[in-house]
Amino acid sequence: MLPRILALLLLPLWAPAATQSDLVIVGAGIAGLSAALEGAQAGLKVTVIDRNSIWGGHAVVSTGGLCLIGTPVQERLGIKDSPELAERDFVNWGEDPDMEWVRYYTRNSRPQIYDWLTAMGVEFSFAGQLPGNSVARFHIPTGTGLSLVKALYQSIHKQGGVTFVYNTDITSLIVSDGKVTGVSGTNARTGEKQTFEAIAVLIATGGFQSNLDLVTKWWPKHLAPPERVLAGSSREATGSGFELVKMAGGSVERLDHQWIYIGGLPDPTDPTGQRGFSAPNGQAIWVNARGKRFVNENWSHRQALPAVLAQKPARYWMIMDAEARKNWRIIHAGMTADRLAAILDFPGFIKRADTIEELARQTGLPPEALAETVTRYNRMADEGNDTDFHRFQPGMPAPSSSARNANARPGKIVKGPFHAAPMFPLSRKSMGGIHVDGSCRVLRSDGTPVAGLLAAGESTGFGYINGRAGLEGTFLGPAILMGRVAARTVAASVKPNPATPTGEKPSRASRAVESKVCLTCHDLPELVSKPRTGYWHFEQSHRVVINRKQECVLCHSEMEPFDGNAVHRIDRFRQSEVCRNCHVSPPFRAAGPVAP
Repeated sequence: MLPRILALLLLPLWAPAATQSDLVIVGAGIAGLSAALEGAQAGLKVTVIDRNSIWGGHAVVSTGGLCLIGTPVQERLGIKDSPELAERDFVNWGEDPDMEWVRYYTRNSRPQIYDWLTAMGVEFSFAGQLPGNSVARFHIPTGTGLSLVKALYQSIHKQGGVTFVYNTDITSLIVSDGKVTGVSGTNARTGEKQTFEAIAVLIATGGFQSNLDLVTKWWPKHLAPPERVLAGSSREATGSGFELVKMAGGSVERLDHQWIYIGGLPDPTDPTGQRGFSAPNGQAIWVNARGKRFVNENWSHRQALPAVLAQKPARYWMIMDAEARKNWRIIHAGMTADRLAAILDFPGFIKRADTIEELARQTGLPPEALAETVTRYNRMADEGNDTDFHRFQPGMPAPSSSARNANARPGKIVKGPFHAAPMFPLSRKSMGGIHVDGSCRVLRSDGTPVAGLLAAGESTGFGYINGRAGLEGTFLGPAILMGRVAARTVAASVKPNPATPTGEKPSRASRAVESKVCLTCHDLPELVSKPRTGYWHFEQSHRVVINRKQECVLCHSEMEPFDGNAVHRIDRFRQSEVCRNCHVSPPFRAAGPVAP
């Protein structure tokens, strides 16, 4: 009994008289899922609460790339990496990272992320070298970001001990005598007020990059503010966890540390006009309002962003020909060919013309200037030497091999129809947020911990591990690691008995759903015609089903009986297998070695 009392005093984390859970996690993204699994495996009784009606957060729409050091993938490629080398890269690229988290991450990414995930069945077949890294350490999982969160989610169900509560907006912390003892909120679908008590509360609500008011308020001081910036993060990344933490006296810092992308394509289907996608094309050129190139289009976000922001206005047009358009992609898992075409071919959105001069007139660019820019670029492409911005130079592979070799020079812009896409800065990732220590305990401004309150993942700016610039893969990776650390912090105070996995597996249906039976009760076009609070994911997924003319059996084969009087039960484990119908895109490729 004495060790438990001492642990409580040291953390400090005290339990209220009656608790519903040992740990309440606010947010079902990758940090929250990692904490839930770690906690359940330690024997904690865990409740995970999310605004959405599904798990996954931003990770589920990401490529899933992780910055990992000293892995078998690197070993197969002959890549020599070390924690010391990675640590230098973090410092040199990020400028002012939190060194405690940098040291912990670089020394633990292999055992606590790579080994942990691969033991759950996650596979990594690719390691690329992205800007700021001395060697290739950007690991892409088979199945993109979905494979990461699905492995965690299914492992949680097999383990048992975790309750998921969806469609619930947590609006306040329960604080008693300076200690956080739970949370309260409202069910978005029913309006019901709910209270969840716990020994400890973990905030894993994500960043704030979809809250453009906060993005502009805390715009990085060293960068010129643009006239327009697009929101490119998860729709729930609004900084909601910040206000919760402040209620208990916790501090929020470094909000000006934001990772802004340079290639933001507006989402033409977004009625607010605020949201966008990261949409790179290594075969296009960028021109400003004067129809002139202004930067090396192959530069990283960190390098090229100041040049984009220096334009008047701070935006550009991406110019490409018919061949270059084939190389266009949107970095958003689930952007399959049909969904990509729906965006790129949206009426009146991407400008298209048979000549460069006509394309200029459609975009409002000076026709002569744009024609001169394209002519000059094509001449340099013929010569194999970009003397203006050094995008390519003599000795680089010919453009015919560029589809598989990211180091090849791009082709010329000669084949119509020609296209022009409007591009803007895109807010993407938060590198500042809730201040935590190395145990993920939330800190006050004086450095003392708030009893019973922890935070992990992007809500903390990933522990400030990136400083002012991210190496890429240093977002999901730290979120996983921090989730595990936070759960261990709580488990150390509670001293639960180790849990025994329940071994839950998907159920099997005796017969398949017949869509005609489903549609006698469920009018999908009507159900998705008007937005309803708490039904965002339902509406998004079923619009895809309608557009693709898919059968209900594709996702709901486990439901039975199917008569009109039945009350259906969704098998959450089994349904996690069908997420790939919307969330898996073609494999991502970047410059650098590829594992055999």
